[in-house]
Amino acid sequence: MAGVQDFVEYYDDFIGTPVTFPTSANIGTPWLTDVTGAAPPTHVRSGSEAVLSLTVDNQAQILGLHHNDSLAFDIDDLLNVEMRVKLGAATFTSGSILVFGVASARNDTADSVGEHAWFRMEGANSTTVVYCESDDATRDVNDISSGKTLGTAYKKFVIDFSGGKSNVKFYIDGARVAASQTFDLSAYSSGFQPLVQLQKAANTNADVCKVDYVRIRSRRS
Repeated sequence: MAGVQDFVEYYDDFIGTPVTFPTSANIGTPWLTDVTGAAPPTHVRSGSEAVLSLTVDNQAQILGLHHNDSLAFDIDDLLNVEMRVKLGAATFTSGSILVFGVASARNDTADSVGEHAWFRMEGANSTTVVYCESDDATRDVNDISSGKTLGTAYKKFVIDFSGGKSNVKFYIDGARVAASQTFDLSAYSSGFQPLVQLQKAANTNADVCKVDYVRIRSRRS
């Protein structure tokens, strides 16, 4: 049919009245946040951004913003995943972890998420460098440096599935990164959801992650 594009696009620019993301299923939004921490960290839509903020309280805290484990994006149809992300400070804190990309069912321990393709920051490794990771429950590729850093300026992050799930590619601001590493997810044949997860061990870190938008394109079935 003339004029019908050959892909489906999901896009969220987080536009709307400032609001806290729900912590249980809500018909008004696909997003919800799993929250850990007695002095709760904050998770809001504000100023056309999703803002996840840890607090200075000396306790373990987790913010997992996701689609309620609704794995609607079939890996075999995925074309690309795009997010524009920045931090609240020039450096990331040792003892904190941030992952953002796509994943199967969320877990409080990022490394226990069964299948994923995402960008990762871990203060224990570097306070500025972004890493690329993938896991299809058979091949687990961890801590591959992108050679790029992230701070208070927005950068565009793309995970490209268009060449097939056996050769997933990572891009930051239009430049391919970690190109010498093969990210092979061919053992996985189910769905993904978008995930942004910010967490810390018991310490006084107050890291912040801001997401300008999330765009996911898939082939039209």
